Amino acid sequence: MVLDWLKKAVYEGASDIFIGAGRSVAFKKNGIISSQDSGFISPAEAEELITELYTLGKRPTKRYIESGDDDFPVTVPGLARFRVNTYKQRSTMAAIIRVVMFNIPDYKALLIPDEVMAVAGENNGLVLVTGPAGGGKSTTLACVIDAINKSRNCHIITLEDPIEFLHRDNQSLVSQREVSTDTESYKVALRACLRQAPDIILLGEMRDYDTIRTAITAAETGHLVISTLHTVGASNTIDRVIDIFPSEQQQQIRVQLSMVLRMVVSQRLLPNINGESIPAFEIMRVNNAISNIIREAKTHQIDSVIQTSAQDGMIGMDAYILRLYRKGDITAETALRNASNPDLMSRQLRN
Repeated sequence: MVLDWLKKAVYEGASDIFIGAGRSVAFKKNGIISSQDSGFISPAEAEELITELYTLGKRPTKRYIESGDDDFPVTVPGLARFRVNTYKQRSTMAAIIRVVMFNIPDYKALLIPDEVMAVAGENNGLVLVTGPAGGGKSTTLACVIDAINKSRNCHIITLEDPIEFLHRDNQSLVSQREVSTDTESYKVALRACLRQAPDIILLGEMRDYDTIRTAITAAETGHLVISTLHTVGASNTIDRVIDIFPSEQQQQIRVQLSMVLRMVVSQRLLPNINGESIPAFEIMRVNNAISNIIREAKTHQIDSVIQTSAQDGMIGMDAYILRLYRKGDITAETALRNASNPDLMSRQLRN
């Protein structure tokens, strides 16, 4: 039964479960994927396990059958929540299941720095949390929303696909909407939520032109919009946002972005000295210098400004990785392997 695999993954501290025909069930733990003692799964067995997931999630298979892909949550009372992605591979059913614990974790225990949690103090504008898939963005956002919920009286609307962490009303009112279950799409939900008296909008992902345009408009009208992109680094993130617009609109978007953007946080997970995962961050706050760079299309200068603006709460990814090494959290090999400038990192490690 798939429930047995879900329980085993939770008890063993796995972050992901992989189910597919022609291979064993596999768990991902601390960034390492290992096969479980299940024997090779036949196509029929894979279909049976994944059908059980749909039953647990009370989810019809219509979307999967029509598109070959689907995302949905599964909640097992007393155990955990799970984010399920099903897909077809070689004409058979497959799934990857992310384990999401019920309780929102303590950001300090996750080693998320105060400079990142400063997002919770923003009142308006646009904040982007970026990085590769599986890099911890959703968990960081959950911690930020939890901090706002505990400290501010406001209306928070989250638009997610699917909902991962559940937020109970505290000082704030939290409305959580799930794409395809509670609303048709990010674009439709974002436009609708502007009429729902929001103070803060969490947008699970800025996927397309219409969603990005509406998010920028929402940030311009006094809301705090927090969202994610699958980009690496602040300069790449800004270029990605601008490039999605037609060329004749790009200068206007640069001006708008220079006015509404507040922060870009880029994060990734690295193995620590114990083989567990530890987050590393690049933090860019929009000061006058960054604002001018965005407006004048000189994003190649952003990294230099980040390196010289520690007093404004900024730090580059390589500098953060070096900080982790000097604290004894990661090895020199890990620092070198993940540095964007290995030669400079090598010299700094020797010093």
